[in-house]
Amino acid sequence: MGLLRLAIALLVALVLSQFPAFSDQYVQRLGGQVDALTAIAADFDRSAARAGLTRDEALADLSGSAFRDAHARDMQRAFERLDRARSDLVLLRAAAPLERIALPHRLRDVDTLQATWADYRPAVPVTPAGVLAAGLGFLIGWTAAGLLGRMIALPFRRRVPLGWR
Repeated sequence: MGLLRLAIALLVALVLSQFPAFSDQYVQRLGGQVDALTAIAADFDRSAARAGLTRDEALADLSGSAFRDAHARDMQRAFERLDRARSDLVLLRAAAPLERIALPHRLRDVDTLQATWADYRPAVPVTPAGVLAAGLGFLIGWTAAGLLGRMIALPFRRRVPLGWR
């Protein structure tokens, strides 16, 4: 059981040690997405302003045909994605690599996450954050494996009658 616990702890350490570098790459890609979406939003807003419309008025004006309705929905999704991505980017940039371990819910841009994962190549963690994340992962894995082992063994424990102690 001790060997299995050690193996689980090492596996969790290995996986968690990659998080700082992965989150750095995600933040870089998310910044690129924010830049691209900001340019799209600015172009749309300039076109709306030239027509004397606000963004919301321009979106409402994009109706009347299947294509225009679809384009309005696409633009609305792009604006919503931009707002989420900006918000996440601000928080992720402000957080240190180890602090990002507590913010996995902010790695929520699915397209960016998939692209980062597709290009990510694990490496030996040589940064202080990577080494600390590996240590944290080891402790989490060691503790979780110990608790799991106790839970599995619980039904098989011999019970000593109360009067026999």
